[in-house]
Amino acid sequence: MTEEAVTAHSLTPVLRVLRSCLHLMVAALLALASVRAVVDHAPHAPAVLLTAAALFAVYAVGPRLPRVRTSTGAAALWLAAVALVWLVLLALTPDGVWLAFPLFFVQLHLLPLRWALPAVVATTLAAIAGFARHTHSLGVGTVLGPALGAAVAVAVVLGYEALYRESEQRRRLIEELTEARSELAAAEHAAGVLAERERLAREIHDTLAQGLSSIQLLLRAAERVLPQRPEAALGHVRQARTAAVDNLAEARRFVRALSPPDLETGSLPAALERLCATTARTSGLAVHCQVSGAPTPLPTPHEVALLRIAQSALANTVQHAAAARVELTLSYMDTEVALDVVDDGAGFVPADVPAPGSARAGGSGFGLAAMRARARALQGTLAVESAPGEGTAVAVTLPCAAAPATPEAAS
Repeated sequence: MTEEAVTAHSLTPVLRVLRSCLHLMVAALLALASVRAVVDHAPHAPAVLLTAAALFAVYAVGPRLPRVRTSTGAAALWLAAVALVWLVLLALTPDGVWLAFPLFFVQLHLLPLRWALPAVVATTLAAIAGFARHTHSLGVGTVLGPALGAAVAVAVVLGYEALYRESEQRRRLIEELTEARSELAAAEHAAGVLAERERLAREIHDTLAQGLSSIQLLLRAAERVLPQRPEAALGHVRQARTAAVDNLAEARRFVRALSPPDLETGSLPAALERLCATTARTSGLAVHCQVSGAPTPLPTPHEVALLRIAQSALANTVQHAAAARVELTLSYMDTEVALDVVDDGAGFVPADVPAPGSARAGGSGFGLAAMRARARALQGTLAVESAPGEGTAVAVTLPCAAAPATPEAAS
């Protein structure tokens, strides 16, 4: 393994447990070899005890040296010292062959694979040769024992490496999924904030902004006639006060996401008629409202959208068209409902209307964009036909299957 892999592996809890077990195995095997040498009264018992103690000391130094865990060269030097002392122990007692098995794991753990495999092969051959020297024979068991131990050690380490790589891939995948989910949640939050901001902008434009414009026109008219006609000025002021009260109610309702007051107390045609009457009274325009087809109940979002679009279209006519007459037509069809607002004003070029928020737009350009957004939100369409000197026609069509009329709606 590389130095980076060794560092990464040293941080895993599983590897800490395995290394602790490996150290205990080495200590136990050294103790077993020493005890057997003393119990069996081996001729080299004192030398076996000293060599076992030396091997334990050399082996114990390695885990305490940080360089052994991080540097391949330092690990190779330490393993060479351990192997040298182990060869001395193997020459003194056949019990030293048992230590070959933990040495396989240490070599595979600290050295890169291209170095670890030759080291394992050399350790296996040394174990076979040492055991054969003590037994004076080279049987199948003599060869098969160390060879199987080496094969098991290689298989275990390579299997652990494969599992570790797979777990790392899964960990990275989980981190990527978590990051993607966080980004998606942030995007959804931003989209929700933007949608709510657009909703509030449309509501403010179609209610408060139009109401304030009406109040401004009424107060300006009252200011002009105040010296000569105080009664007429008082009438304009009263109309401005009524408009302020109505817009205050509108503001409270759209903040609470409620229906407009006109729709709460009546049908859509009635609300449009009241809107046309109010516009005619405050602006002096000739505003006519007519209904085509049999009125049928519509979903509340459709009625709100049509009323708001009518408010915005009439407000644009009053402020910009310099018109004398406006025709508003609500048409009920089998699967659609349409609203047309046509004036005989100055007209304009629709393609030249700046986008909201652009440098050319200033404070204008939002009305048409808001109307289109309302229609698009209900899978409808909005068309604007106009030319300089030829008036303006705004037509919105919303798909809507006619709902069965209730006795209350029919009455």
